[in-house]
Amino acid sequence: EVQLVESGGGLVQPGGSLRLSCTASGLNFRSWHMKWLRQAPGKQREEVAGIDSDGKTTYSDSVKGRFTISQDNAKNTLYLQMNDLKPEDTAMYYCARCLGGYEYNIWGQGTQVTVSS
Repeated sequence: EVQLVESGGGLVQPGGSLRLSCTASGLNFRSWHMKWLRQAPGKQREEVAGIDSDGKTTYSDSVKGRFTISQDNAKNTLYLQMNDLKPEDTAMYYCARCLGGYEYNIWGQGTQVTVSS
């Protein structure tokens, strides 16, 4: 069974940093196209970052310059380094395998990020 497990969320003050991890089991994710998405209460789900099988990265305008997506294929782990966090970054963060466009077929359970003073 293929699983994605996120970790690293928590409560942080504005301007702080967190690093989220997403570990895959059951499949080598070297060739996957992976995304980090987030959803805040009452808001639409938003893609924040992606990395394709060639290592090309993409970011939403709302996080560009503050967030960095990366992966360690040896550890089958995807990361999201989040710096200069803002209250509007508060959301549940998910990693997901992207099949193309906005289609995803494997999701993690999510990890909560709360940015508040």
